[in-house]
Amino acid sequence: MKPVAIWDIDGTIFRSSLTIELFRELVKQKIFKPSLLHRVSQSEQKWLNRQGHYEDYIAGVVGAYQKAIVGKKKSEIAKASRKIIREHKFRTYRYTKSLLDSIRGKYFTIGISGSPLEVVTEYNKFLRFDKLYGWEFGIDEKGRYTDAILHAPSQYKKEIIVRYLKNHGLDLKKSIGVGDTESDIGFLDLVERPVAFNPNYSLARVARVKNWTVVVERKDLIIEFKPKNVKFLRQ
Repeated sequence: MKPVAIWDIDGTIFRSSLTIELFRELVKQKIFKPSLLHRVSQSEQKWLNRQGHYEDYIAGVVGAYQKAIVGKKKSEIAKASRKIIREHKFRTYRYTKSLLDSIRGKYFTIGISGSPLEVVTEYNKFLRFDKLYGWEFGIDEKGRYTDAILHAPSQYKKEIIVRYLKNHGLDLKKSIGVGDTESDIGFLDLVERPVAFNPNYSLARVARVKNWTVVVERKDLIIEFKPKNVKFLRQ
């Protein structure tokens, strides 16, 4: 039986958010109204200017996407997703992509994303996870999105992993987990080899208490360390 490796995708392998890139493309193609981009740009600027938080920015994009998607054709979103991945699939972190490549075929790999399943599925043609999770939205008989959220896996990652392992007879011996925010703590707590990659403050605090491996990748430098005696300076 292969050991299990669990990955967050956005901000952990992909050096951005698939939701953000897809949202921008849909505005560019005028499938979404340009005014939506202006609305979320305010929180983006606050984050870039260190006057706000990334979590607020991404929450604004996700909320705008969920409202704008209603009534749109699935085929339009799929087409935009293919374009995004063609242009951005190599925008990955070296550490996490190399680690994933090194264990492929040796581990059963699971990827979890807070982005729409359409764009995550397209990206997985490049990443090749064995099992994939992304947000799923309802679709009516005409192939248009409804306001129903069928599956929001990023909101309960630990529960999804536990259920999947149980249903498929997998265990966590020699398992690996890689995440970057507090939403990943649940599954990182399950695995034998948890890695907090470019962690935000909330995840870094937990990693220090539990002495999880922390990896920071900046420019051409990758630093791996145990955080027990490291002082974290919050921005």
